[in-house]
Amino acid sequence: MNIYEQLTEAVTFIKNCGVVAAEVGVVLGSGLGEFAESLEEKTVIPYEDIPHFKKVRVKGHAGQLVAGRLGGKPVVVMRGRYHYYEGYDIAEVVFPIRTLCGLGISKLLLTNAAGGINPDLQPGDLMIIRDHINMMGVNPLRGENDERIGARFPDMSGVYEKNLSNIIARGMQDSGLAVKQGVYAALSGPSYETPAEIKMLAVLGADAVGMSTVPEAIAARHMGVTVAGISCISNLAAGISKNKLDHKDVTETTGRIKNRFISLLSKTIPLF
Repeated sequence: MNIYEQLTEAVTFIKNCGVVAAEVGVVLGSGLGEFAESLEEKTVIPYEDIPHFKKVRVKGHAGQLVAGRLGGKPVVVMRGRYHYYEGYDIAEVVFPIRTLCGLGISKLLLTNAAGGINPDLQPGDLMIIRDHINMMGVNPLRGENDERIGARFPDMSGVYEKNLSNIIARGMQDSGLAVKQGVYAALSGPSYETPAEIKMLAVLGADAVGMSTVPEAIAARHMGVTVAGISCISNLAAGISKNKLDHKDVTETTGRIKNRFISLLSKTIPLF
């Protein structure tokens, strides 16, 4: 079965579960999944039930597709993601994103927990992703291309759409949050970066670093969907922080700012 046939099977299954409309897709990163509870008229589908989806193995990722409405707008949410470092092929990692696109979304909001590199970023800050650097060593478009899904050589000169980013920025201002934007660098993980690697990323222009999001953004743009991104700065990157890095700090920080995060998304997504 080729990728197009797999997508058709997954989309058909989800629609048969009662998800008849989707305009905005949202991917919730580590510890940020509670936003899905704010949707009205919810339909919840475990990833394991959806054809060709995989099981999430990382703490802080529930592994559920949640469809509903927010401010009257039909929204479909991935409550957690699986990652390249879990051992999945990169095409498998982005399959859920392709499925959201197949459901008919026109806009996708990607969120993640990230380590802060730019000294202006502190744990608890929310950073609008302005651009990204792919340091994962893989690209989800590698291999045979199916023109029914997207073009062979999609443009990546404006991955993160300015109008959506501006909506998020205005929502931050209205909520009394500092508006911070930057470049997100993705590495394959699962080990955290060394201080030397963080110095390299800073020289390259990265403001924050993580282990996700970039393949998803590429796959969505490949399918013609508009993308925006938000990083929750959960910790300071290696060499910047004097403390050893621990995933527990990620979940603690996201737990501390979850109300601000949920409020921001609740205000901005209906305006997408």
